Order: sequence, then structure tokens, then C-alpha cells
Amino acid sequence: MGRRASIDSIRAREAQVASPRSAGFVYPSGGAAGYGPISPGSGEFDANDLGRPYAPFMENGVPSREGSATPPSPMASQNNLYRNSAAAAMAGSSSALNQQFGSETAIPRTHSSPAINMRAPFLSPASRPSSSLWSPPSYPYPYPPAGTNSSLTTFPRKAKPPMPSSRLSHKLSAEEKPWLKQRDCRDRASWWLTFAAMFLGVAGAAVLCFFGYTNVKLLKDSDLCMVLDEPFDSLDLQNTWKRDVELGGFGNGEFQMTTDSSDNLYVQNGELYIMPTLTSDKIGKNAILDGGSFDLGDSCTTSNKTACSVKSSNSDGSTIQPVQSARISTMNSTSIAFGKVEVRAKLPRGDWLWPAIWMLPKDDKYGAWPLSGEIDIMEARGNGPSYPAQGVNFVRSSLNYGVLQSLQTHIFGWWSQKQSSYDKDFHIYAMEWTPDWMRFYVDNRLQAMMNLKITGKGGEDFFKRGDYPATATNGSNVAVVVQNIWEQAGGSTAAPFDQEFYLILDLAAGGTSGWFPDNVGGKPWFDGSKSAMRDFAKAQDTWAATWPSDANDRAFRIDYVKMWKLGKC
Repeated sequence: MGRRASIDSIRAREAQVASPRSAGFVYPSGGAAGYGPISPGSGEFDANDLGRPYAPFMENGVPSREGSATPPSPMASQNNLYRNSAAAAMAGSSSALNQQFGSETAIPRTHSSPAINMRAPFLSPASRPSSSLWSPPSYPYPYPPAGTNSSLTTFPRKAKPPMPSSRLSHKLSAEEKPWLKQRDCRDRASWWLTFAAMFLGVAGAAVLCFFGYTNVKLLKDSDLCMVLDEPFDSLDLQNTWKRDVELGGFGNGEFQMTTDSSDNLYVQNGELYIMPTLTSDKIGKNAILDGGSFDLGDSCTTSNKTACSVKSSNSDGSTIQPVQSARISTMNSTSIAFGKVEVRAKLPRGDWLWPAIWMLPKDDKYGAWPLSGEIDIMEARGNGPSYPAQGVNFVRSSLNYGVLQSLQTHIFGWWSQKQSSYDKDFHIYAMEWTPDWMRFYVDNRLQAMMNLKITGKGGEDFFKRGDYPATATNGSNVAVVVQNIWEQAGGSTAAPFDQEFYLILDLAAGGTSGWFPDNVGGKPWFDGSKSAMRDFAKAQDTWAATWPSDANDRAFRIDYVKMWKLGKC
């Protein structure tokens, strides 16, 4: 009776489980086992009245809330487990099970059909009937899953056996270390040889660095005497600088005329401006190609009068130079044979502009160009950095000479910038020149565009550097023997660069000398064409659009010029 009373009391409490206030709501017969009808209007419930969770297998021997301590019998527990299993459902209806196990209380079910579906356990989860009699088998895990607090059956891991200890059982005594009494001579020798090799390596590196440093050719200030210091506070065109005014192309077929106009050459803020302008701004664009004329007048400085005036005509293809610029030199004032030249300048930007800092011989000791040589301290192109033939992010120096007009040698080198270009800021362009060596560099000696040894170890004279053939033709079909004309004229090893040269500053545009290679960068003319300048003028709308409107970016700006001669003052 005690057990029956406990079960009845539990069932009585379960009937009072709280439910939402809906009139006449009753859980359907397929609801979860253990829930009965809920009376409408039952009011609020007390959380303390909730009974312990009830499941069918707890029916026998479940202690009541009043503290019934009657333990369930083992037989009853086994019967309850069987009654709630799939095998019991296969054996018969719930009433038969109740009679078999002596219980008048119906086993809670969600499905009471006497027909047993043998395929139910093997159907997919979505196709199985909602039966509380079937549940998949479960197996205990040997270790609980990570991140869970469930009380699963656990088994202790087997610990790995400890590794054998390598520790000595006791500290060794001196007697147990016989190798300490007398060291092997080979050990001593290896130790000293190691440190000797290290010392010799360091000493050898020091000697190498020393001789490398002392062999660098340098011009000391004490070896030089300044002959020109031009800060461009003003422009002295009488005593220091000579202005070249002509339109003959200066031997390069250049497309600009150099004028005496203050539009093309002026001083501003302590800087010299060489400014390129368009001729069409003065005479009109159509006059460049036909019906126009331009005369330099008395300001023309060349003896070739055909290079002082020009007329344009469609009939013969003559064209007026579409660009105006300027050129100055120290021909009448300052020249040096060995020494140093330093110019601080900012390059212009614009397609087909050609700024240059260069030198020509004062007296042409060995003959007309190229026999007496040409020194280009700096040359550049105004085209942008994307120009394939070295744009404004490259600067170049070169030596040009030859034993014949048809045998010319060009020795050149360059320096470039990866992140910027030389039109962005001022840079120093310098040349150091002695009878034994020559150096051209940008900003400092570490950025050398070209280093040449003339004498000494690794040095060569300029005739050997030319690698000339034994014979050549010179303006005719008759072969002549190629000779060292500089040696025959009594020149030194540095000839033809052993005579006085003067400095030139200019800004050209285009030309047919090959400085701007054909078919590169959209070049609108061909060097070998008779209409080269005319083709360049016709493309004015294209290349002029790349010239900056700001004079500070368009002009070739020079901050200062300094020249020293080698020797004492």
C-alpha cells in the first residue's frame, strides 16, 4: 500500500502542472507521457508544488516528496524496463502487459495501436512514427566529449612510463675525469688554429678595405683652385656668360631656335631660368608651316647667315622652328684643362625637351668635332618616367670623340631614381677630371654615372677604348689607315681630353641626332626624314600638352655653377 500511495500522490501532483490560461485546453493523446488534462481557470501555481520529474521507468519504488524511502525492488525495476521497451510492445497491448506484471495502471503511451510496425526502427528519422517505445541504442563514451558537463562513464587514461633518467647518480670526482689531467695536444692545436684563422680573416678584410679606400681617386680641396663661382644673383652676359643666338640646330638638327629674348632666359629668386616657349605664340601656328618668317637680326651670333633667318613654305617643306629657347656658355671667360665642375639644377618636364650641362674644347687642338672631343656632364630627356628610352628619372653623362668623322666613340653611363625623378627637386651634377682619371656623379661620389681610369692599373687611353679598325673610309670610297691622331699631335695619354674646355648650359627640343630613338614613346618624326622638323611641328598639340603651365616646372632651373682648375691658385 505504501508504494501504491506514493505513486498515486505523484500522479495527483502531476495533474496540477501549470499550463497557460486557455479555456478547455487539453494535451492531445499523442503528447508526452506523464502529462494529463489541465483544468481551465486553475489559477496560479506554486513553484514549490512541482513534483519530481516522472518517467514510466520510475513508477515503482519512486520516493515521494514526503520522503518515502521505500527502495524499489530489483525485480520491479527490471519489469518496468521491459514494459517500456520495444520488445514489450511487440508482445501485446498495454492491458496485457498490465495483467502480466500485476498493475492496474495503464502504461502511458503516445500510440496505442495494437498493430506493431516492424520496420519502424529501420526507417529514416523523418519517416518514423512518433512512438515513445522506440529510441536508438546508446553506448557509454569512454571519455566525455569536449565542452560537456554530462556525467558519462569515464575511464582513466593510462599514463606513459617515465623515461629513464640520464642524471648521474653522483658527481664525478677528478679521478673519474682522466682527460682533465693531460689535454690532447690536438685539442690545443685546433683551438689555436681556429682563432688564428679568425684573426687572419679579420686582418685580411681590414687590409682589403684599407687598400680599397686608399685606391679611390679623390680631388682634395687643396688640389683645386676656384675659377668660377656663379650664384645667379644676377646674369652677367658681358664678362661671364656668352649668349648663343641662332636657329641652325647646333649640329644635332635641333628643333628650337635660341633667342636673346627675356622670355627664354632670365634670373628669378637667385636662379637662372632657361624657359622653352612656342614660336606659334608670336607668329601664329599656321605661319610655322607656310607663309611665315622669322629673323634673328643683329643678335644672331653665328657666322652662318642661313642660321639667322628662316621662311616657311608648303612648296619646299621649309619650316620655322616651333620652339624657342636659350643657350649660354663660358667660351669667352672661363675654361679649364683638368679640374672640377659642379652645377646644382632642377630639370624641366615635358615631352622631347633636352636639357644639358656640357663642355666643348676652346681651341679644337686636334681638329673639328669629334676629333677634339666633347664632355657631357649631364644630359636628360623631359619625357615622363614611363618613356622607354630613359625619361626624366634618368640622367646621363658621356664622352664623345673620334679619329675620323666616320669613326666616333661614345662612352656613357647613367644614374636613375626609382621613387622619384629629377624634375621634382634640385640635384648636384659634377665632374672630377685629372690626367689619370675622370668621374661623373649625381649629388655624391657614391652615385657615380661614370668612372674612368686613364693611366695606372686598369687604365686605358682613349684610342684603345675606341677599338678602331685598321682601315676605314672617311667621306669617300677610298680606305685610309686609322691612326692615333692624338699621339701624332703630341697629346698625352688623356688626349683628346687634355686641353681646355668651356662650359655650356642649354635646353633643346627634339633633334635628329638619335638622342630620341625612332619609334619609341610615340615619337612623331624620323631622324632620317627630310620633313622631321615639319612632322614635329604638326604634332604640336600633342607634345605641347605635356609641358607644364607653371614656369617652375617647365624651365631648366640652375641654382649655381662652380668651376675649379687643377693646381694651386
